[in-house]
Amino acid sequence: MKEKKDTCCLGKLLKVIDILQRNASGNDCFDESCTRPYLGSSPNIICFNTRPVTFYTRLGNIFSTTYTIDGNTYTSSVFRVESVDDACVKCRILRPNPDTNDVTRAYLSTNEFITINLDCICAVSCLDDIIIDNL
Repeated sequence: MKEKKDTCCLGKLLKVIDILQRNASGNDCFDESCTRPYLGSSPNIICFNTRPVTFYTRLGNIFSTTYTIDGNTYTSSVFRVESVDDACVKCRILRPNPDTNDVTRAYLSTNEFITINLDCICAVSCLDDIIIDNL
């Protein structure tokens, strides 16, 4: 019998990332209560709202897709988890930030989304947490 995807390790990992991102907001940076979403003091903390991920297929290839901006087509392999449902993950396609000096904003959001079947994915790689404006 096939295991439900929300109980497999990738589904669980992606759900945790989704929850962390949903709980991240600018107000949390100054939250000193027991429910703040990080450990340690807050004076120097940067409040990230996105944990970018890349996916790998069963053949070990990095998964990528195309997106369009101003009539030009580009390719990306970096995504933001938006929701997880059974064997599918809905992701926002991220694009590189041309301002390479700002590592906290290494990627920018696009207005394009993709739904990925977890049956086709065998590995997830998490990149450094970042800030995405205009979500």
